[in-house]
Amino acid sequence: MTERINISSGVKWEGIVGYSRAVRIGNIVEVTGTVAADENGNLQGGSDAYLQASYIFKKIEKILGRAGAQMSDVTRTRMFVTDISRWEEYGKAHFEAFGTVKPATSMIEVKGLIGSEYLIEIEATAVIISNEKQHSFFSSHLFTAIKHSLMFLRFLTIAGIIVTGLLP
Repeated sequence: MTERINISSGVKWEGIVGYSRAVRIGNIVEVTGTVAADENGNLQGGSDAYLQASYIFKKIEKILGRAGAQMSDVTRTRMFVTDISRWEEYGKAHFEAFGTVKPATSMIEVKGLIGSEYLIEIEATAVIISNEKQHSFFSSHLFTAIKHSLMFLRFLTIAGIIVTGLLP
């Protein structure tokens, strides 16, 4: 059975709306719509479309790393923008992040985002192809699970010895 792993970034909206920054199932990683807000909810990049987009791509890169993926695994991006006439600014940041990867992408103008200060929101999909990366990611999770199981068995053994020692 394929394990589902939800990854949080801790921003306030995750708890209010009920979503994860990213979800990994098998070798697929979905990164939710991401705006240029830092971990404290502060706008990054001001009113500069390029800087906001660049900041978002760095956030996406970090969350992909936590999921065992990297930018070269990204197969699709979706950019929701409040002003499509600034497409070159958003596009420049996208090219810098994915110029050699060239994922499928969409740039869609929307009426608004979660806050009026945000100019762009980006989603990404990654497909991890390298068995080495998958192995490393799942090995670390498997190791943690085994370690916790052994600690529990040790506890049961100690508890069993104590209980056994009390019985005639």
